[in-house]
Amino acid sequence: MQQTQAHSPGRGRDSFIDVIRALCVLAVISQHWLMPVLTYEDGKLSAGNALASPGWWIVTWLTQVMPMVFFAGGAANFFSFRSAKSVHTWLRSRIARLLVPVIPLAAVWLLLPHVLTGAGAPRQPVLMAGKTAGQLLWFLAVYVLVVALTPVMFKWYRRYGWRVIGALAACALAVDVLRFEVSPAIGFVNALFVWLAAHQFGFHYADGGLRTQNARASLGLAAAGFGLTAAAVFFGPYPASMIGMPGAPVSNMSPPTALMMSLTIGQLGLWLTLKPALTRFAGRPMATAFLQWCGTRFMTLYLWHMPALVMTAGIAMVGLGFATPVPGSPMWFAVAPLWVGVSGFFLVCFTRIFGRFEFRHRSGTASDMSLGKVVLAAVLSAGGLLGIAAQGFISPGNPLGPVLWGALVLAGLLVVRERTAPKAVVGQSSRTVPVQLTVRREDVRVLSRQGSG
Repeated sequence: MQQTQAHSPGRGRDSFIDVIRALCVLAVISQHWLMPVLTYEDGKLSAGNALASPGWWIVTWLTQVMPMVFFAGGAANFFSFRSAKSVHTWLRSRIARLLVPVIPLAAVWLLLPHVLTGAGAPRQPVLMAGKTAGQLLWFLAVYVLVVALTPVMFKWYRRYGWRVIGALAACALAVDVLRFEVSPAIGFVNALFVWLAAHQFGFHYADGGLRTQNARASLGLAAAGFGLTAAAVFFGPYPASMIGMPGAPVSNMSPPTALMMSLTIGQLGLWLTLKPALTRFAGRPMATAFLQWCGTRFMTLYLWHMPALVMTAGIAMVGLGFATPVPGSPMWFAVAPLWVGVSGFFLVCFTRIFGRFEFRHRSGTASDMSLGKVVLAAVLSAGGLLGIAAQGFISPGNPLGPVLWGALVLAGLLVVRERTAPKAVVGQSSRTVPVQLTVRREDVRVLSRQGSG
């Protein structure tokens, strides 16, 4: 989702990475819009998951695209970081680009739930809406940390190559053992190990190791990845669904398990197999225009697609008394286009209003600053984003909590957006030029006196 440009060395943009990012964001949006099974009765909104239907878990092996989101981010970051003149400036620019679009989202949703409840809207649906609007910020929190670690991971990639992914896989497996045997909370450590590995696969693509392999090798990679995933599900403790299901004792995504690494391999092999067709598609004028439009609005589309769903659900469920048909039924398929169309209308409106924050910031430049401040900004913003993702934009038990989490995100942004004075040349100061001019004028007077004498 990051707004970096995916440049291929010597060839301009890498259209394959552009296509992956665009299709991934569309997959995320469509899955989140079609998953909910909603009913509203006696002032209470209940939500289920359509993908919990028998046999639908296999769909998640393709629609759970977060592995490819981090892969595409890794490739884009490799291209841009390799040509960066300053590590600090690169980090500052990337973190700012990620955080700026969050500010209007937080500004709206920290106020909107209170306005709605004050206007007489049912409280429970509003609380659910406030949580839904913020829950996907977990991705941004993790990605900010992954971006902050990019210089280190780049150095390790240059020195150790594939061994870095091997080490991350071993760490992820060790965390899973502790998660299942000791405490489920330990599993959250894998939010870094698993997604750093997917990000590292992007390095290998950008540097040519995966970009040039043929279709046969790509198919083999896909078969190995999906085969390993199937074996781990069949013989191991992992659930078959690649997304969290309501009431399930274990989730492969929250937090991620090591199984997501084999899924990354399978999906990557499949995408690489389709690469020739995808790049030809990207060369068509309409596809090129769409990719360019998405390229400047990835974060806005991601952040505002859940509020668009909230608007649709609020009107349909609370306002009109509609209930989601049985998933997979003829009525469900008949209603789905209308549901997606209304949500899409709201998302387009939100994008037109709030996309300007993301687009305007892209044209800006970032000056250098200390590495300590960049790290501070990453930690502050990641902590605030995780807090909002866990608590939502409104919390009955802790009303100040969301405000404080939002303040942390804003503090992180202010740190990276702080204006820094240009570095002075050693031995010079801002008074150098005026002093030189004064001396020269005195010299002129002396020379004039000498000439007249």
